[in-house]
Amino acid sequence: VQLQASGGGLVQAGGSLKLSCAFSGRTFSMYVMGWFRQAPGEEREFVAAISRSGGSNYSEDSVKGRFTISRDNAKNTVFLQMNSLKVEDTAIYYCAAASRLTIGARKSDYAYWGQGTQVTVSS
Repeated sequence: VQLQASGGGLVQAGGSLKLSCAFSGRTFSMYVMGWFRQAPGEEREFVAAISRSGGSNYSEDSVKGRFTISRDNAKNTVFLQMNSLKVEDTAIYYCAAASRLTIGARKSDYAYWGQGTQVTVSS
């Protein structure tokens, strides 16, 4: 499995960004997909995950109502729409893939990781 994240950048607080993660190497629809982030000096933390069909998803409390995870199984891509961005959202964002039946929120649930894309929110 190969994952390629893109879409990061510099944005002012209150702005929006949409991250994408292209999946290849296996059957995309067989994988739960997740987004994690890691700020400087911090542990990598869960952001959101989506089921294999896209019919259910789960987000970390601090991003609920602001971030939306989605997927397009025809295009082998998972997205993270980020609105109302805050300075504290600044981090490297990683997409991850898990060969499992249910959504997971732990790093250990995911076997495959992308290279990360930097999101910087300025005040």
